[in-house]
Formats: sequence, C-alpha cells, structure tokens
Amino acid sequence: MKRLDRASARPKAALGKPPHKKLKRPSQKRASRLSEAAITEIFRRFSAADPDPKSELEYKNPFTLLVAVVLSAQATDAGVNKATRSLFKVADSPEKMLRLGEDKLRDAIKTIGLYRNKARNVILLSRQLVDEHHGKVPREREALEALAGVGRKTANVVLNVAFGQPTMAVDTHVFRVANRTGLSNGKTPLAVEADLLRVVPARYAVHAHHWLILHGRYVCKARKPDCPVCLIRDLCLYDAKTL
Repeated sequence: MKRLDRASARPKAALGKPPHKKLKRPSQKRASRLSEAAITEIFRRFSAADPDPKSELEYKNPFTLLVAVVLSAQATDAGVNKATRSLFKVADSPEKMLRLGEDKLRDAIKTIGLYRNKARNVILLSRQLVDEHHGKVPREREALEALAGVGRKTANVVLNVAFGQPTMAVDTHVFRVANRTGLSNGKTPLAVEADLLRVVPARYAVHAHHWLILHGRYVCKARKPDCPVCLIRDLCLYDAKTL
C-alpha cells in the first residue's frame, strides 16, 4: 500500500497515546456527486464480481497483518510479501519479534523502502503489545494508533481485515477512484474517508475499501485507466475516459 499514510514510516517520538483525531464528516457540500441509486449499483456490481475480496498482503494472524501494513507504507504489497514470507516463519508474534531483535529484522526487510525506521517501529510496537496488551493486537482505534508507526490508514486496515469492522482505509488508489468516479469530492484522505463512510451502503461497507483498492490497482490506474473493461464505466463521472 503506497503513500498517504506517512506516519506509518516514522517512529513516534514517545510511546504514550498521541492526540486522537476525530473524523469530521462533511457538512456543507454533498459527499458524492452520484445519486444514491448509482452508488448502490456500483457496489452491487463490485460485490457480484468479487463477493469476498481479500487483502493482497500476506499474513498469518492479526500481529503479522499489523506488521505487514506498517511495512507497506510507501511500498508495494508484492515487495512487502517477498520480505515477510521468511520473516513470519520465525517471528509471527510480538514475543518472537522481540527475540529476533532490530538488527536481524532490519536485515530481513532491507529490500523495503525506509526499512531502518520501519524495523525500529516494529520492535517498538512489539514491545508495546507485550507490555500494554498482553501480546494481543487491540481492536480499538485509539489503542492501535498509539502504537509506534501506526497511522489512521494502518489502523483502518487492521480493524477491517483482522476484526471485520466497516472501516475505510484510504490509500492512493481509493483516493483516486473515489474522486474520479464521483463517490467523493474530498481533497484529503480524511475527507475522502468521511465521504465514503457516509455514502457506501451499509451492506457493502465491510468490503468496500478492498473493492476500491483493487479497482484502482488493476483497472482505474493512475496514468491510463482501463475504461473499456471497467464494470462501472457507465456510472462513473470521470470525463477523460479512455477508449
């Protein structure tokens, strides 16, 4: 998962809980330029095409998912998976990660961008999980965002994928697709998240961010969207559709 969660690539200055940002929902402008019927149809089609979408990050349990998402900041899922396949064989819990140590962890993930800071964060968050959460990944947003290297997007992914909560993780793909299609008018990831949480029908909320990520990654690509094969092209409000 790339960009838009720069906090995940930096260690926090302290291990205490940071100020928690409440999500402000848009109040003046409509959250979406699309009609409610069009939005429902978009997600109906996504659901019909892929009823049970999965994260492309490889993981074994909530802890390895958390580590993988922290490592994925400003990196690709494929690149993270390549590094973590061997890592998670020896360190699939906070306790094992601490025993592995920062030096060996750094060597294991050195093919990933910003690996030095990420290794430090993973060791710090592993220590926090052991000391403050009995080695378990918390299910609460504030507790997750208090962990080293965990930003809002990372917390959203863990809450959704590990615990089935209907969160909206806005990465570069979700941001692009939401604005191109008319699902959102948001100028920031937080604004897009608020828009999508408002307009996505409840029955599609759990899988919505995966559908949008995968659509942006493989169809609605940044440089040249593949509009001819897009299953929502007749509903999308993007003016510069490709032929």
